[in-house]
Amino acid sequence: MECKKDENKLGCSCTYVSCHNRGVCCDCVRSHRENGEIPGCFFTAAGEATYDRSIKNFIKVMSKHV
Repeated sequence: MECKKDENKLGCSCTYVSCHNRGVCCDCVRSHRENGEIPGCFFTAAGEATYDRSIKNFIKVMSKHV
């Protein structure tokens, strides 16, 4: 499968400036999963801006969002 890195970057909501996985979603998901985290693109804009990618924070943010 061909990576659509440039296309993926257009929809990437991660604001972490030095992210080396930007646009390479499979690497991003794997990296966060290995660290017990959830990628920033799963969060609301406000939740993503906290840089807290923990599952606990995801549940907290999304519970308020619903």
